[in-house]
Amino acid sequence: MTDRCNFRCTYCMPKEIFNRDYQFLERELLLSFEEIERLTRIFANLGVVKVRLTGGEPLLRKGIEGLIGSLAGVEQINDLTLTTNGSLLARKADELAAAGLNRVTVSLDSLDEKIFQDMNDVGFAVADVLAGIEAAAGAGLTPVKVNVVIKRGVNDESILPMAEHFRDSGHVVRFIEFMDVGATNGWRVDDVVPAADIIAAISAKYQLQAVDPEYPGEVARRWRYADGAGEIGVISSVSAPFCGTCTRARLSAEGRLYTCLFATRGTDLRGPLRSGASDADLETIIRGVWAHRDDRYSEVRSAATVAFPKVEMSYIGG
Repeated sequence: MTDRCNFRCTYCMPKEIFNRDYQFLERELLLSFEEIERLTRIFANLGVVKVRLTGGEPLLRKGIEGLIGSLAGVEQINDLTLTTNGSLLARKADELAAAGLNRVTVSLDSLDEKIFQDMNDVGFAVADVLAGIEAAAGAGLTPVKVNVVIKRGVNDESILPMAEHFRDSGHVVRFIEFMDVGATNGWRVDDVVPAADIIAAISAKYQLQAVDPEYPGEVARRWRYADGAGEIGVISSVSAPFCGTCTRARLSAEGRLYTCLFATRGTDLRGPLRSGASDADLETIIRGVWAHRDDRYSEVRSAATVAFPKVEMSYIGG
């Protein structure tokens, strides 16, 4: 939706790089809502059934409710979701639900005020994100998923408190290994807390049972509490790659198609779209990209690949 965000999370948009001198995309370079809807219909005709709106912070895009209404009308799409930092969610949840959004995922990296504010780096409060989560639940945007990026020595002590807070809430916490997305977040393998360690930390207090994926290509590995108090998920792109089952395509705010979160290049769809290409022409381009994709970055990650000039997560969508 946009490459802009009102947070400066250290693992995504560090303030040292994304400062007032950083050049974000000009408005005319962004896909219009009509262009996004058209491309969504083409992707849907090719078999896509799930659409997730991301950023940057997607709720910064003015009029997003109108786009949601249009996408909700695409017959083949059965799951329309949005990932947000939660900063605007409390005031927008009802409108998003009324427009046709199915559910939301909210980023919240700790319940500890200092840790969370240090990580979002703009002083945004935990309570305000929690208010957004509850507003989303009240509006029916459920199940709400809560994403937690875990970085060793920063918020790894928040693993159990996060799990405990959302137990029996109906919300699903998903713990994400710190990843080397983009080239600005100072990633080191020593900063990664492996998924197995995350599960072990929670299992030390609560019995967990593995759960089968909900659909082919699901990136989170699911676990349920044995006492029936809900479930958690872990996304283990570093320690247990899932490249072989990945089914995700990513469309940047300016209309480039990427087939991997760790991509170094994408395929321009905005150019053909604005040059008079037919739906059939665009479908041919998309088919060609998808048929020849060979992404397996997480399976071949090394000291050399970490230095690749990868696309930033704020641009490609988390």
